[in-house]
Amino acid sequence: MKILITDGLAPEGLQRLAGHAEVVTHQPGTPQDLHAAIADADAVIVRSRTRIDRPALAHAACLRVIARAGVGVDNIDVDAATRRGIIVLNTPESSAVSTAEHTMAMILALARRLPAAHAALSRGEWQREPFTGVELYGKTLGVVGLGKIGSQVARRAAAFGMRVIAFDPFLAADHAARSGAELTAWEALLERSEVLTLHVPLTPRTHHLIGEAEFARMRPGALIINCARGGLIDEGALLAALEEGWVGGAALDVFEEEPPGDTPLLRHPRVVATPHLGASTAEAQRSIAVEIAEQVLLALEGRPVKGAVNAPVLHEEVWDRLRPFVDLARTLGTLAQQLAEGPIEGAEFAYEGEVAAEETPLLSASFLTGMLQAVLDQPINVVNAAVLARERGLALSERTREQSEDFSSLITVRLETGAGPVVIGGTLFGRREPRITHLDGYRIDLTPAPHMLFIWNVDRPGMIGRVGSILGDHRVNIAGMQVGRAAPGGTAVMVLTVDCSVPAPVVREIAEVDGIGAIRAVEIAG
Repeated sequence: MKILITDGLAPEGLQRLAGHAEVVTHQPGTPQDLHAAIADADAVIVRSRTRIDRPALAHAACLRVIARAGVGVDNIDVDAATRRGIIVLNTPESSAVSTAEHTMAMILALARRLPAAHAALSRGEWQREPFTGVELYGKTLGVVGLGKIGSQVARRAAAFGMRVIAFDPFLAADHAARSGAELTAWEALLERSEVLTLHVPLTPRTHHLIGEAEFARMRPGALIINCARGGLIDEGALLAALEEGWVGGAALDVFEEEPPGDTPLLRHPRVVATPHLGASTAEAQRSIAVEIAEQVLLALEGRPVKGAVNAPVLHEEVWDRLRPFVDLARTLGTLAQQLAEGPIEGAEFAYEGEVAAEETPLLSASFLTGMLQAVLDQPINVVNAAVLARERGLALSERTREQSEDFSSLITVRLETGAGPVVIGGTLFGRREPRITHLDGYRIDLTPAPHMLFIWNVDRPGMIGRVGSILGDHRVNIAGMQVGRAAPGGTAVMVLTVDCSVPAPVVREIAEVDGIGAIRAVEIAG
């Protein structure tokens, strides 16, 4: 095999590749130079300088793997590579230790007011009382997102004698305990944390995860740390909370706009800021080189890889047949993620009818992709979904049955959560149109839509009208409705498809209606 390295790689990575393949280095030059060098390569490893675009791929007759020694893949045409059956890899976890250590450094700098003290001393001032800090020992650290980085931070904080609590709805309690953390509810995390650190991806659901309402629930004087992604914190709300004295201080390595420019937030005396340095260590760069080398070798051997950012290769006819089921499974996973209440501990996949004879692991991975994409701070797809789910302590199982009682094919998934099981199922009508057919003990006939309301209510006259009136008063148009019930007079489920996202105050108003047991606003990306 031939592996082409275009932008350099640390010696440790080159040593890992030695003996397994012919390694050829290529200095960036003209596109034509790259086209000639990549023509017979089985894999190519790039950093940020080399662009692997459609013209380059057209010359890469043997290419099976494109690897980015880093996180971003903006310089790689992932769609074109996927269509060519080329796996695209990156290294989302190799900087976990460096980022965790930077987080601890930020916590310490903030707690002991080190930057301000250094600045005063460098001006020739000898002052001590203005820079009196607080100890970490005995304080409660709240960790939002207990993935690779969050769990590393939790272990380091425990060594300082901190009590560690965490919020992560997609992590089993025993897995969290191994990191020295106690899983808790979101509201409890905000209320109990004396130091709060964020380690989640930036998605539409986590954008401004911490805003005015969340600051109001936090303990007076709490410290907040963000070394994850800019945009997780509403920076305007943070500045207001700092000026009011409600938040004791903030340490920021990332910002909504980078570089952030000269902003009042950066000039605030209780803010410590660094220019996105979480992964900026020599060790992290060596780790990146070793990890990308190992991932490339695994991919070339046809083994599962954790850093894949695109889908696996299927024959065209198989993909055409499976694609509607893949989309259905992913939609079921996205729904399940938003409907589940407690931490998810496991998933059992059941395939009945014709679909049971297909590539069911691919469908299970598609479900996991939909379920986990909003909570993992790294690319996730059907290549790496099962690996990442098991790493987070989820127990996965599958069963198949050749016959289905009601449909030609049926996919049903049972999630085990801390709040009890969640069962969701679906099928295809006309082999193309997805339908949700099962939700816990209810039979429904729901066509998934971008904006939906799931409402559990007492089965009595007038409930539908009350909900419809509230939505109408707020100019939220109902596009469709499905209802299901186990028995007359018991609890029913009402699913409304609407034309727009339902604002949180409207959801709360519906939740307060007598007879409403629970409500979930669900968003499905197109």
